[in-house]
Amino acid sequence: MRRDLEKDVVGRKITEVEVRPSKNAMRVIRRHAKRKEFSDLVVGRKFTKAERRGKYVLLHMDNGDVLVTHFGMSGQFMRANKRVPLPPHTHVVLTFQQGGDLRFVDPRTFGEMFVTTADELGKVKELQHLAIDPLDHVFTWQAFGSALAQRAAKMKQLLMDQKFISGLGNIYSDEVLFHAGLRYDRLSNTLSSQEVRRLYRAIQEILQESIKARGTTLDDEAYVDLFGKPGEYAAELKVYGRAGLPCRRCRTPIQSVKISGRQAYFCPQCQS
Repeated sequence: MRRDLEKDVVGRKITEVEVRPSKNAMRVIRRHAKRKEFSDLVVGRKFTKAERRGKYVLLHMDNGDVLVTHFGMSGQFMRANKRVPLPPHTHVVLTFQQGGDLRFVDPRTFGEMFVTTADELGKVKELQHLAIDPLDHVFTWQAFGSALAQRAAKMKQLLMDQKFISGLGNIYSDEVLFHAGLRYDRLSNTLSSQEVRRLYRAIQEILQESIKARGTTLDDEAYVDLFGKPGEYAAELKVYGRAGLPCRRCRTPIQSVKISGRQAYFCPQCQS
């Protein structure tokens, strides 16, 4: 998403902002008192940079302000134009001078959009608590190993903790652990140096491969990319959503357990 925004949205000037006439649309921009307050901060501005921090997308504008978007559980950006009907649950539409628009669609309305200054960005508490991005160049296996050793947490839950490592969700935590050969309930402070390096490599490889495949779209088709196309990484999933099916590596049936309301999928033979 960030890479698509960088290519297709950065450099475009916003001529119109519509916050749709619904209570849910106001819920999306809930940090702003009125629709006009939000739109006045964006109209006439040009996007200069797209940045991702965990599950937040930051669109920097030419006056130094930043449009911050969190997608929640079902939110997404869509690029289209006026000839394409607005899909249900479209809450905000940004129209560009160069043509087309950018739509924020969120059926469950857990996501949000707000504008802040560059100076105030560092004071947004949700961004303050985000841990290091696993694709950041300063993310080393040595620092990662040290952080793991300081915790005595179960691996699945720890990898999903945005205060520990940002950007890994339910799907990719299972895939990373399978790739590294570690069980969902393995305690983080019991990993050997070799296992830490294996886990570190697994995080890097799984995320890079999923980005290359443009994400994971499951049968519910809840996720599509900026242009409405489904991601293709679902075909590469080794354990997630495959309970009862044979492991692609050893043919042992994949198992699943429920942890904190989420399913964890794993191979009892390949992961220890």
